[in-house]
Parts: sequence; C-alpha cells; structure tokens
Amino acid sequence: MEVRRVRTYIPGLDEILYGGIPERNIVLLSGGPGTGKSIMAKQFIYNGLTKGENGIYVTLEEHPVSVIRSFHHFGWDITKYEKEGKFAVVDAFTGGYGATAQKEKYVVKNIDDVKEFSEVLRTAIKEIGANRVAIDSVSTLYLTKPAMARGIVMTLKRVISGLGCTAFFVSQVSVGERGFGGPGVEHAVDGIIRLDLDEFEGKMYRSIIVWKMRDTKISMVRHPMEITDEGIVIQWDKYLRITNFKAEIEPLPQKEVEEMKKAVEEAKTYQKIEEEEEEEEE
Repeated sequence: MEVRRVRTYIPGLDEILYGGIPERNIVLLSGGPGTGKSIMAKQFIYNGLTKGENGIYVTLEEHPVSVIRSFHHFGWDITKYEKEGKFAVVDAFTGGYGATAQKEKYVVKNIDDVKEFSEVLRTAIKEIGANRVAIDSVSTLYLTKPAMARGIVMTLKRVISGLGCTAFFVSQVSVGERGFGGPGVEHAVDGIIRLDLDEFEGKMYRSIIVWKMRDTKISMVRHPMEITDEGIVIQWDKYLRITNFKAEIEPLPQKEVEEMKKAVEEAKTYQKIEEEEEEEEE
C-alpha cells in the first residue's frame, strides 16, 4: 500500500525522507541554539501554504509580531495567507497581555494548562482547516516538569494527528547535548530530525540527520545544510563526516542518489493521481 506523504518542499529534505513525511506524522525537530529549527518549521508551514495546504504556527518563545516578521525576513509573505484565513498564529507567548495579544484570535493564557492549550489548538486547526502545524517550542511546555514531557507530547499528538494534520514539534537541547530534549519524547513522536552546528578548526558546519521516521525509508547519514536568504537548503546528495582529525563533505554513492530521486518522483506521481481523483469526486 502506497504511503500518503506530505512533501515539505524544503530543498533536499524530501530526498533524504525518500519522498516526504508520511501524512499525520508528528516530527520532533531537535537541535541546539542557532541550528535553524525555527526557520525549518516556518519554511515547512509557508511551503505548504503556497501549495494550498493551510497551516498553524504555535509560538511559545517568540512574540506573535516577531513570528510574522521572521517569515517576511526570508521573503515569505505570510500576511497574505493570514488575511485569507489560511494561516494563523496561536499565541502561547503573551498570556493574553498587551495590545497585540488583545487582537489575536487564538490565545493560550496558561501554558501549564494542557487542556486549555489543546482546546485552543483544536479550535484553530478546525477553523483554519489546517493541514500543517508547527509548535515552537514544545520544550517550553515541560521545562519545569520534565517527568510530564512524554504525556504532554502524546496529548498534543492525539489532537493534531487525530485532526489529520502533519506537524513539526521544535525541541530545544543544550549546546553539545546529543539528546532530543525531554525524557521519553523521542518514543512518543513518529519522527525525529536533528539539526547540528559543529565547530572544527575555527569553521562552523551545519548538518541534518533523520534519526527516525515511521512508515518511510530514510537516509542514514548526516547531510550538510545551509541557511540562505531564502531559507534552509540541504545538500541531500552529500554527507558530512567530522572526526577528531578532519571534517569532510563527501558525495553519496550514486546508487543511493538515484534511489532518492526515484522516491521523490514516485511521491509526486502519487500526489498528482490523488489530486485528480479528488477533482473527479467533486
């Protein structure tokens, strides 16, 4: 049976996921500060909007005004979709205080109340008709109660996946930490994507690796990536190797490159067939 996928349209990411993220998967986007997690989450939402897939961005660590501004920084006109009712920010940052917060439609006043958080999110998804969700960052929800991390993630997963959405949960880790941010959360999610920023001999190397992804084959190497003026770009046909003695970027074996290309083309074909069938039903 063919797996229905959500293509990210992030350059290189669909290739290393062999066609895209399986629909309804909840993906933990983990990494330290400055690794590009928030950018990737926003890029995922914006790219979906340009393809007719509505989106929700839940902000816990950034003011809603700053969120919109950061979209525009990369040339992503998110305001257009917001005005059309295809995109919304769920404000879980201000607590409902301030002039801007009074204008927001979806506000979580107490982030310690998981029930309230879930209900606001559920309402936003239904009213917007969202297909994609990003929560930035989910770590904030269990910062003072790490023992509840897995339970909180599972609660949100039931809401989001149950409403047919595919999501990125941004997860913070400390510099140098190789975990995923929160005890047990790695077992609660369907996928884990890890972003890293490593220093070697005075030079910084950005990289991405897919640790797991339910219902799809994944690349098993660390890929170099860049943050450009237009967002994140992944060198999907290369891999990064850092040892105690050197840092090298090498080409992937041609066989693997061809397999990735084929998987992406198959995902495109399957998506086109589905769209045509939906049009016929209408």
